[in-house]
Amino acid sequence: MHEDRGLAADGTIRREGSLGLVGTPFAPVVEAVRVRVPAVFGTSRLHSAYLYGSIPRGTAIPGVSDLDLQVVLHDAPTDADRAAAEETAAALDAAFSVIDGAGLLLSPVHDVLSEAERHDFGFFVACLCTPLLGEDLAAYLPRYRPTSLLARETNGDLALMLPRWRADAAGAATDGARTRLSRRVARRLVRSAFTLVMPVWGGWTSDLRRSAELFARFRPDAPERVAQVHTAAVTARAPSSDPAVLAMLVEDLAPWLAAEYTAAHGTKAPRHGG
Repeated sequence: MHEDRGLAADGTIRREGSLGLVGTPFAPVVEAVRVRVPAVFGTSRLHSAYLYGSIPRGTAIPGVSDLDLQVVLHDAPTDADRAAAEETAAALDAAFSVIDGAGLLLSPVHDVLSEAERHDFGFFVACLCTPLLGEDLAAYLPRYRPTSLLARETNGDLALMLPRWRADAAGAATDGARTRLSRRVARRLVRSAFTLVMPVWGGWTSDLRRSAELFARFRPDAPERVAQVHTAAVTARAPSSDPAVLAMLVEDLAPWLAAEYTAAHGTKAPRHGG
């Protein structure tokens, strides 16, 4: 049976998700976003807004999945804009029990279309985001292939995350803090494990379970790491407050994966101010 590698007929990565895949329970949330985002940021400043994650992919679970939004402004967001983004996300989360959490990323259009972000932020918008409002920036971006360059630019900064994660883990004194951190770290590690082997497989997926399975397929030489990536995939969907799980992710799997990544794909090109 043919294996779906997430590619179009020309071998480029096809866009994930569509509004047609949004499950009926989540339709009122999406409609609320259509109304609230222009009201908060203003129609003259708003360039476009997108859904991403499980809701537009049609895999969201009511009461479990979160709402992920990317909002693009014509100009640079201010501190007040970022505060408004947090307030809007919190209000959506409070208003709809069908979602468990909401996040709203806020960016200027220049960042999406910049040459430096072509294979990172640009790829994210063009392939992983579903247009909801405004002009679709994918029209100004290239078609992407599952190359080592894409792997490097999307996840080649994993080593830079380690000090922050270690500090966050040391400061996570409550079950709730550890649960939230374990989810965030686990998601990133599974995605990095997948993109480590992505060019060999020659395709794209955002499904975390499948990502872990593909890592296992192409890294049989590392059975202990395969087991850890599987645990990370489970934790990404069902976060754990267990300090041992968090320690495994941050202190064991993450450093190994960062070193493997650098050896295979190199280091992500530095960004201004980074």
